[in-house]
Amino acid sequence: MYKDKAIQIIVKEKVESTNWIPADAAICDHCFEEMEDPDNRRFQYPFISCRQCGPRYTVIDRLPYHRLNTTMKELPTCLECKVEYETPSNRRHHAQSICCPNCGPTITLFDQSGESLAENHSAITQTINLIKRGKIIAIKGIGGFHLACDAYQKKAVDQLRLRKKRPQKPLAIMVKSLEVARKLSYISSQEEELLTSPEKPIVLLRKKEGVLPSNLAPGLSTIGVMLPYTPLHHLLFKSNTLDCIVMTSANSSGLPILYRDDHLKYLQNIADYIMTHNREINIPIDDSVVQYDGIQKRYVRRARGFVPKSFHTTSNVDQIIALGGNQKNTFSIGKQDKIFMSAHVGDLENEEMINFFENHVHRSKKWLGIKGQYVAVDKHPRYVSNTIAPKINHNILSVQHHHAHHVSCMEDNGLKEPCLGIILDGTGYGNDGNIWGFEFLYGDAKSFKRLAHLQYTPLPGGEKAVQEPWRNAVGMLLYYWPEKGKELCMKLFPERVKEINIIEKMIAHQINTPLAGTCGRLFDAVSAILGICSTSTYEGEAAIKLSEYMNETELESIHDIYPFHLQTNIANELQLDLSPMIDQIIQDKIQQQSIPTIIKKFHNTLVTSCVQIILKLVENKPELNRTVVLSGGSFQNLYLVKEIQKGLQKEGFNVYPHKNVPCHDGGLSLGQIIIAAHKAENLRKDL
Repeated sequence: MYKDKAIQIIVKEKVESTNWIPADAAICDHCFEEMEDPDNRRFQYPFISCRQCGPRYTVIDRLPYHRLNTTMKELPTCLECKVEYETPSNRRHHAQSICCPNCGPTITLFDQSGESLAENHSAITQTINLIKRGKIIAIKGIGGFHLACDAYQKKAVDQLRLRKKRPQKPLAIMVKSLEVARKLSYISSQEEELLTSPEKPIVLLRKKEGVLPSNLAPGLSTIGVMLPYTPLHHLLFKSNTLDCIVMTSANSSGLPILYRDDHLKYLQNIADYIMTHNREINIPIDDSVVQYDGIQKRYVRRARGFVPKSFHTTSNVDQIIALGGNQKNTFSIGKQDKIFMSAHVGDLENEEMINFFENHVHRSKKWLGIKGQYVAVDKHPRYVSNTIAPKINHNILSVQHHHAHHVSCMEDNGLKEPCLGIILDGTGYGNDGNIWGFEFLYGDAKSFKRLAHLQYTPLPGGEKAVQEPWRNAVGMLLYYWPEKGKELCMKLFPERVKEINIIEKMIAHQINTPLAGTCGRLFDAVSAILGICSTSTYEGEAAIKLSEYMNETELESIHDIYPFHLQTNIANELQLDLSPMIDQIIQDKIQQQSIPTIIKKFHNTLVTSCVQIILKLVENKPELNRTVVLSGGSFQNLYLVKEIQKGLQKEGFNVYPHKNVPCHDGGLSLGQIIIAAHKAENLRKDL
């Protein structure tokens, strides 16, 4: 067993812990200094690393973590590197990714036909020149291939979007330095700390107007920015000709990460040139995305640098696997008193992504020595996890979607006692067969009760309405006002007359119009009504573009709200009726009121209604714990989380948003595995 705990090798048949599985780390200051030193033998070497930095998680083939168990085994060390590796006082003592120009990986630049154009330093120099000429380059990094182009060239960005099939979703940029980042965006001291941390994540920053092309993040006031995190990235910025490049994953939207050399043929169809290397990637991983909310770091995508980090738990999660959801998927595996939560997988929408997900689960099980005595899945009968689970074990435990969100936030904050939860989400299968997503729950991992929710309205076309927000609006209007609703629909969407007539019949005959009460679909409807986004090209686009207006400083003085009703339904649950708000929003739109003002009042109404519902619930049941957790994808809206938290704290509540995992479905598996642990415990007792 080695002295350095960061790289302990525990030579046993069974893995006793996951803490020592190291995450990939950005180049450290020492290695950077060596790379800049002309007298150092690793001068300008793009794969320089040491015990503190470099590829780790992505090159591991099996455990324990040792060079012979990584993809580096294909590159035997030279004598000089071997001496460094074996010298206890050396910074590279037992650094598994140790290498140099004499024994390490090499870089090759290919054209679209697959012909080799250059190697190593020459390949990097040519790549810089090609980017400046407006070309799109596929670049192999630590966790997969990126597509790169000059971020200042609008035509190059348009071409990249066309080839990647990503018409509107924002693209991340990599900048040469903090100084460049400051020229392009506003950066607080906390955001600077995130940018320069060893994980080097993408940080969402408020961009400065008129500096970058608008097609990098259409309709948004923020942009994802990261600093160079590999030696190769630094070398790309070595010349003074580049200081900002688009750096986005090379896969087409909706498909798995491209990371193997046999992906080169596909890359030739989307990139003008490919710069690759012969250090194999065993485990692909996306860049992490974080955001500072004014108080703390929020995870938007938990991946490179933060994975694999295990979470300690007091629940008996050993031998339990939770498969997460269909969107923004992650899965979790229990090993003794620790939870291994996977990196962001993505949306399980096609065969390629499903195969990628299954392989990732299988590999992780093998690593951890887990067979999986119980498998937790979402209650939605059409989720992919329901078809995958039986392949792992037939002891399948179904978990309600929003209960999982509730418990995920509880576990994230170390809460065990039953508490209140506000779950604002897109869509989730409810216990009554309807679509939930604006929920007020009370409970813990053992059980929960639904105390209040948003009134249901039809969702014409089901999943199609998620992609076409105008359908949400039409469904609401026709349901709320059978007499005047159609006329309002015609005024708002005059180009959709034929479709509105069809939707009217669908609702009347209940054809493919499930009932839904969700925050995400509410945002979609308002976004469409106001003419901001009628058709979404990526998940959450309508809601994201709507909430963008909340960044305007002139709205700070607006505290007005729209009317709403609270009533009790036959299940003795409080029901939120927002039809008065929708009616007033439409009238304000028709009367050409300020769109930003309408949006601010809409947000204020949601905040006020959530606070009032919690107050009403506690008034009716004073015995309820005055602790509230906030979870669900809609809490990516920083205004909602901040103002609801502030409003409840003023009333004496303890309020907990997420800290270490995303609030959206990327954190779902954490809640699932904790709930499954309690269900499994009950099953064991019954045996």
